[in-house]
Order: sequence, then structure tokens, then C-alpha cells
Amino acid sequence: MHRKLRTLNQIVEDGTIAIVRLDDADEAFRASEAAIAGGIRAIEVTLSTPGALKVIERLVEQHGSEVSIGAGTVLDAPSAYASISAGASFLVSPHLSREMIRTANRYQVPTVSGAYSPTEIVESVEEGADIVKLFPAEIGPDYVRAVLAPLAHVALMPAGGVSTQNAKTWFDAGVAAVGVGSAITKAARPDGDYSRVTAAATAFLTAVREARLT
Repeated sequence: MHRKLRTLNQIVEDGTIAIVRLDDADEAFRASEAAIAGGIRAIEVTLSTPGALKVIERLVEQHGSEVSIGAGTVLDAPSAYASISAGASFLVSPHLSREMIRTANRYQVPTVSGAYSPTEIVESVEEGADIVKLFPAEIGPDYVRAVLAPLAHVALMPAGGVSTQNAKTWFDAGVAAVGVGSAITKAARPDGDYSRVTAAATAFLTAVREARLT
């Protein structure tokens, strides 16, 4: 299967991207490894993480054949190209960056474009984004339901505030996937027990599967 299709299939089939936004490269790598051990197949390492590109390179080397390793907080074309060169198999932005989308499309790398209003969502799709990230997502599932009434063709993914407790409400509203960060990736704090990251990842994926079945 083509790499782009495999990546999009993994994201939509599992319904989850784990967002790694941490203050230390080693912590980011170890949290990513632990999340993968818990079943996560799509990891987003944000470029705001120190040494993010090196972390992406290491993760791709270790897991690139089974796991989609993406780059987040990709704000422009140079960041997009650097991320793709490091091996990132998808790119995520917090806003509509036409340059990011065009660079990614040039190399057939999936994009998750940040948007908030219906206008931004439609513009993201028109620019060629594969998935639209609702950001910030604190506005809640009712907003998603209202937006998707006329825009049901859009693959929408909320990022922020999604948990095992509320995952069902998001999927009931019609989202294609969800982005989850600290609930998984910071679970090892404060004592460095990364088995808690693995357990949190497994629990979250279980909640997503159950949400989609009911």
C-alpha cells in the first residue's frame, strides 16, 4: 500500500493521534516508545519539542515500518520540508498554512490542518488538507455536530481536552479521529514510570474502540 494511504488508514482506523509536546528530547522519545508499546500507531512529535526532528528520525528508524511518525506545529514550508526530510509521514499545523499543505502534497505526505470556523475548515479542504484539526477544541462536541451538519464530507479531528471519559461524545458528534496529548504522553510524570504511558495509551485506544461500537 502507498505510504500516504497507509498513514491515513492508520489514523482513521485507530481514530487516534498521540500528540507529543514535551520539554526534553529524551522524554519525548521515551514517551513515544511507551505509547507505541500501548498500541498507538500514529505519533505526532511537535516541533516545539526540543530536538524534535532528531526524535522523529529515531522513531522512524525504530518503528517507521509499522507506526506513522508525524511532525506537529508545522507552521511554514521550510518546517514542512525539514520534517519530511527527517522522515515524518504526516504533518500537523495549528492553523491553516497553505505553504505547509502545498509542500506536503508535493511529496504526497498527509496533512492535518488546524481550523476553527466553518470558513477556515472549508478553506483547509480547498487547499488540499486530508484531515482538518479543530483547534482549539474546548468549544466541544456540540459545535462539531453543528459544523458537520452542512460539512459532513470533512474528516474532522478535535485536538485538546479529549479523554477516555468523553471520547464517545466526540465520535457520536461525527469526528473521524481525535488528538490526545498529556493524558497519555505525560502519564510518566513525576517519577519517570513510563509503564503508565503504555497503560494510558491502551486505555485510551480501548475507549475509542468502545465509543465507535456503541
